[in-house]
This record gives sequence, C-alpha cells and structure tokens, in this order.
Amino acid sequence: MTQQHLFSSTKAKNYKLFGFYLLILISLLYPVTAGAADITQQLHRPKNGFFRQPSRDDADSLLRVAEQQYAAGYPEKAIDAGLQALDIFHLVGDVKAKGQTYNLLAKAYIQLGRYKEGEDALRRHLAIARDTKDFQSQIFALNNLGTLLLQYGEPKIAGETIEDAYTIADNVKNIEGEGLSLSNLGLVAARLGDYNKAIKLYETALIFRRRTGDTQGEINTLNNLGDAYLAAGNYQDTISSYGAAMRMAKSIGDRSNQLRAIDGLVTAHSAGGRYERAFDLLQERLTIAQELQNPREELNSFASYAKLYEQLGNYPTARNFYERAIILSQSLEDNKEEALLRDRMTQMLRSKK
Repeated sequence: MTQQHLFSSTKAKNYKLFGFYLLILISLLYPVTAGAADITQQLHRPKNGFFRQPSRDDADSLLRVAEQQYAAGYPEKAIDAGLQALDIFHLVGDVKAKGQTYNLLAKAYIQLGRYKEGEDALRRHLAIARDTKDFQSQIFALNNLGTLLLQYGEPKIAGETIEDAYTIADNVKNIEGEGLSLSNLGLVAARLGDYNKAIKLYETALIFRRRTGDTQGEINTLNNLGDAYLAAGNYQDTISSYGAAMRMAKSIGDRSNQLRAIDGLVTAHSAGGRYERAFDLLQERLTIAQELQNPREELNSFASYAKLYEQLGNYPTARNFYERAIILSQSLEDNKEEALLRDRMTQMLRSKK
C-alpha cells in the first residue's frame, strides 16, 4: 500500500469517527421530542433522580388544587393539575375518582371554549358513571352533554340526551336531577322557538328546585324563565322573574347571575318605556363591574348605556359611551368586539343625519 493510499485510508477513518462523535453531540443537544407519557413521568419524577411511585394522596391533592384553580377563575391551571391527577388515579385504579376528574376537566375545557375536548371529557365521565351504575353522575353528565350539544346548534340531539337524564332522575326519584333536567329541557324548547312550552318546563323545574333548596339552580331557572317571557313579549312576568333572580343572586353574592338578571330587566323596562328604572339598573350594573374590577363587564355596561341613549335619540351621550366601550375593548385586545362597537356607532351617526 502506497503512502498516499495509506494517508487517504486514515483520513477516511478519521472523518467517519468525527461523524460518529458529531451525531452523539447533536443527539445530546437536540433530544428526541418526548411523548405525552414521557412528559407525565417527568412531572412526577423528583428532582433528586429517585423515582417515587405517586400515591392516591398525591392525586387527591392535585384534584383539590384543580378545583381551587377552577373556582378562582384559572381554567388553564385547573386543567394542568387535573390531568396530572387523572394519570395517578389511572395508575392506582380509582375509577370513580377518574370520573370526578373528567367532570372537572370538562367544565374547564368548556369555559376556555375548547368544546371538543370538553365533550370528550364529558363522554368519558358518562361512560364511567354507567360502568359503575352511578345514577346521579349519569344524570349530571347527560345534562352537561345536552347543554353542550345545544351550544353546537343541535337542539334535537340535545333534547334526546337531556330526556335520558330526566328518565333516569325520575326512575330513581332524584329530585335535584329532575329539576335540572326540566330546566335544561326548557332551554331546548326555547331554542326551538316554543316559548310557551319552555315557560311550562321552567315553572315545573322551579317546583323541584325549591323542594331541594337548590338556590343556585332556582336563580338560574328564574333567569331562563325571564328570557322566555321576554321572547314571548310578556314584560310583566319578565320583570317578575328577573327581579326574583336578581334579589336571590344578590343575597348569596352570585354576581354573574345578578348581572344577567339586570340585563334582562333593562331590556324589559326599556321596552315598556320605563327608562328611569332602566338607567338606575344600569348604574347598579356598572357599580358591580367596577367593584369586581372586571373590565369586560364594564365594557358591557358602557355598551348598554350607549344602546339606551341611542334608543332615546341622545346621540352625543350614546357616542361617548360607545367610545368608552371601544377603549376597553382595545385594552382587552378584543378586535372583534371593537369592530362591532365601531360599526354600531357608525350606523348610529349615519342614521341621525
């Protein structure tokens, strides 16, 4: 072998060896993307490198954290903790706890607008409830699934789903489930435009909800009843229903339902020409929003003021409130709402010319 050939052979070997070490270096710097299972294991692996099998207590703690985060208005964090709890419940074989966790995850997903993931979690909760013959969980899972389907614009399937829930509740004499199912069937009837049927269903639902002392459920049904009366043009009963909902919501500190009732009352009083009362209610609404330091609800209050002043033909004041609402929509980076408000203000200004 010539010296040149020997040099070439040695050089080739060196290149191969260099390439081998380069591949090792790249693999260290850029590891293969971990799968979901690997990430879950990393979350549960202590930093000291010693692996400890997660316990049921760990899962319970994570589920409590998830519930607290959801109640505090942090659905993303609730999902993070809930998924970790779910992994452990699966490892320890606690099927019932998995169902509870799926239920919480469903609510968090839906609150974030992640409806498909919410539906999947609800269906998994329902499947577990059926396997374990947990009738109460079946009733609530079916109702939640039905209302979600209603949001999808599928009232027929939603109605059938909620009817299944009502049948189970009636068979096992679960009064709470009967009240919930009847109230949700009222929502289906209202969505289909049958307001008289909706009113009857809501009124029957109220009987069950009052029998169980379900104040929160009663408030919700009263607001639904107010919606149905308003759609039917029955302003007297509209005001009665919303008024009862507003007072009850205020008594228990349910600000969300209180604001919803006020919105209905403003519409009803305005339609009846009772503008002074409508303005009093709007002032109350704005005060609540400011106390909550909730810019979204402040925006809604300003938009309602603008609409009412526009209705009265007071365009300069209406424009002022539209502009205040637009500023808040910009701070919230809500481009869609900003465009809607600008369009409404532009139409108003054109119409007055």
